[in-house]
Amino acid sequence: MDLLKRQNYASGAPFEDKAGYSRAVKVGNMVFVGGTTSTNSKGEVEGVGNAYLQTKIIFQKIEDVLKRAGARMSDVARVRFYVTDIGRGQEYLRAYSEWFKDIRPVITMAEVKALARPDHLVEIEVDAVVGSYRTSG
Repeated sequence: MDLLKRQNYASGAPFEDKAGYSRAVKVGNMVFVGGTTSTNSKGEVEGVGNAYLQTKIIFQKIEDVLKRAGARMSDVARVRFYVTDIGRGQEYLRAYSEWFKDIRPVITMAEVKALARPDHLVEIEVDAVVGSYRTSG
């Protein structure tokens, strides 16, 4: 069996080393981006109270780590949303469509009781296949 190269990508958050996780992991041509929130490098939640803005900030952070891993947003095949208020779904989806309207990955949105911080309205993870391209649909 051939082993696939694995590369971890950190965001620089101090909790990554303490807890033992990565922002993203690339295995072969697959990139898995873990749950991402709108918390900035200073530990502050950006876009407090604004579901649309938090979602935009998150997708920018995801795009940045995908680029570092040699992927693009157009390589994203799956998006998972964890939200604290499903009733705000249109706000999350408005920001989502700014990146993915033409890419059309599969999507899941689930309401959860709470996220890591009370000011987090949304947490998003994605899976990407580097070098993939759309052929239909």
